[in-house]
Amino acid sequence: MLAADAASRGLGMVLERVGPGTAEVSMLVRPDMTNGWELCHGGLIATLADSAFAVACNSYGEVTVAAGFDVTFLESGRAGDELLARAQERARRGRSGIYDVTVFRRGPDGEPGDVVAEFRGRSRSLGRPIPGLA
Repeated sequence: MLAADAASRGLGMVLERVGPGTAEVSMLVRPDMTNGWELCHGGLIATLADSAFAVACNSYGEVTVAAGFDVTFLESGRAGDELLARAQERARRGRSGIYDVTVFRRGPDGEPGDVVAEFRGRSRSLGRPIPGLA
């Protein structure tokens, strides 16, 4: 799914890990991703979290879409920062799911550092298998 996602690919996102109900996606903040204050545009941080959410909620092999999300920004990102979005399923009942995504700024050691944003996504399965996986 992510391989066919032109928006995520265009932003340079990299899938680092995926498992049942989980995913990690990273993105290097480029200068063209900053706003008038030279901070990473909040919409792009939300897009990174949304991409990790999408991978996690589609990890069961059913076409699943976002029903909505909320995001809270805690820190700013800047050009040169590597951001890591870590998605984790919280609940899945029937065709609905809830996923939390934490966006971190990676430290010099490559490990997650400061929390940049917290995202909660609500998913809805369309009840059909992902094409090519059936």
